[in-house]
Amino acid sequence: MELFIYEGKDKKIILEKALLDLNLTEEDILFKYEEHKSGLFKSLSYKLKLIKLSDIEKYLKEFLSDLLKDMGINTTFETKIRNKQITIKMFSDNNGILIGKNGQTLSALTLLAKQTIYNHLGMFPYINLDVENYKDKQISHLERLAKNIAREVKETKTPVVMEDMNSYERRIVHNILNNFKGIKTESEGEEPNRHIIVKPRNE
Repeated sequence: MELFIYEGKDKKIILEKALLDLNLTEEDILFKYEEHKSGLFKSLSYKLKLIKLSDIEKYLKEFLSDLLKDMGINTTFETKIRNKQITIKMFSDNNGILIGKNGQTLSALTLLAKQTIYNHLGMFPYINLDVENYKDKQISHLERLAKNIAREVKETKTPVVMEDMNSYERRIVHNILNNFKGIKTESEGEEPNRHIIVKPRNE
């Protein structure tokens, strides 16, 4: 992975120069700024560090392939980058092991992938790992469950506490019920025992 570095006194100008030099758009990169003060009057300047999302995608495929081979699992990959999110879909002859109980192995692989990139770059990319269509099915299930609970709450005016969920699952539920009339959602508790409460909204 090649890290590009640009320096200057104006964040916008530095970023524009970098994108022009590399023939990229902001959607194509992961980047961060670092502030630097120098000289007698402590003038402020910025260091821009950026990397192409396509380079991160390529690195992650190689990293996951080597890791899973060591686990004795032959895996093929489908990848795409959209809205600054890297999605990697994995296909193997043992999807059950890749997913794990309640998706725990998949969550652990996702966390490991994010941490690996952070250790290299000091930045967290938005990574979505999936095994075949596990997460698509998970989203459909959560969608049905959340809407059923929302209807119940709206009818009874009584809050419902959902089971503990990880941040990915909670985000799905919040998004699904965001525009559900007469309903609001709140997250409560500490990880890993954080959950959503579906409440009636006072109109």
